[in-house]
Amino acid sequence: MKSIIILGSTGSIGTNTLDIVRRFPDEFRVVGLTAGSNIDKLETQIRQFTPQAVAVSTESSAALLRERCADLSVEIMAGDEGITQVASALDAELVISAIVGAAGLVPTLSAIRSGKHIALANKEPMVMAGKLMQDEARKHGVKIFPVDSEHSAIFQSLEGHRIEDVRRLILTASGGALWTLSQEQLLTVTPERALQHPNWKMGAKITIDSATLMNKGLEVVEARWLFNILASNIDVLVHRESIIHSLVEYKDRSMIAQLGLPDMRTPISYAMRYPARMALDLPSLDLTEIGQLTFSKPDHDRFPCLNLGYESLRVGGTMPAIMNAANEIAVEAFLNHGLRFIEIAHVIRSTMDAHTPQDITCLDDTLEADRWAREKAGSLVHALPH
Repeated sequence: MKSIIILGSTGSIGTNTLDIVRRFPDEFRVVGLTAGSNIDKLETQIRQFTPQAVAVSTESSAALLRERCADLSVEIMAGDEGITQVASALDAELVISAIVGAAGLVPTLSAIRSGKHIALANKEPMVMAGKLMQDEARKHGVKIFPVDSEHSAIFQSLEGHRIEDVRRLILTASGGALWTLSQEQLLTVTPERALQHPNWKMGAKITIDSATLMNKGLEVVEARWLFNILASNIDVLVHRESIIHSLVEYKDRSMIAQLGLPDMRTPISYAMRYPARMALDLPSLDLTEIGQLTFSKPDHDRFPCLNLGYESLRVGGTMPAIMNAANEIAVEAFLNHGLRFIEIAHVIRSTMDAHTPQDITCLDDTLEADRWAREKAGSLVHALPH
């Protein structure tokens, strides 16, 4: 039985992970959970999966959860320190890293340094400090399994092949909720409209990233470090049906792709049980019912955020962390109706332009870049007319 820890258990990835555990109770044991502030959902998870320890974002939430779970034998911790302690101190074989945004970096890196394998659903740690993450993983004998559907598809399409035979990676993009809108229509997009993703059920932040194509910019950076492939050999293709999850082209011009219905339980289960596959009770992919698969090039004029991902890699150093932090601030402002959709890219671009990139030699370099970018992006948001 494999012992697991789930960072971000009340979100979409965490919920789907626990659904797999529920279906395969003899395969997995949950020893630790962390969450933000959804203590109602977390309490239900604690009672069902009986972890040894959990952590939430604030002491007030932890105090309320302790009161509710007084009849249970579970340690309840709080804050960043508590979340990091759950990630690193407990005895587990695998950590599912699904905390949204930059907040996942420190606990995921701590889990790596404690010798735990990682199922990485949170792309931001690899974007912010990809080289550092991989260096630490090699140092501690840790494997990082991608959970993002695109990177899982590439991981599967690389299996049994030599990395030196790869010509390029092709990440597919759904195009998000706004792909069919004109430049003029994008001027008046509301958060509610941007959150209407046609294929995937995801959290608010990643859904907005999908709508801006920043999600793909982040994935380009992540792919560079996950697979040790240069940005010049990573392409993006818009595939509205979300059936082909990504492709690998080899030197002989053959391509291998991974296909499946848009359900995150497939890549999650592959990371959890690698190299075995699990018999999931999901519908089979019926290509005759789908009828056709379509593809188009990204529109960089309407959706400039994708190019910012490539640019951050070309500059290197702290620039990907700057881009990521500015994006988080801008997306939060948009979701709170404090920023127009088209201004998200403007805030990120302006923050990157104002930054002098530095080499990353340690975690503190990344955290300082993240702090600076959040402050700068926040000031840019505040200065825009409302």
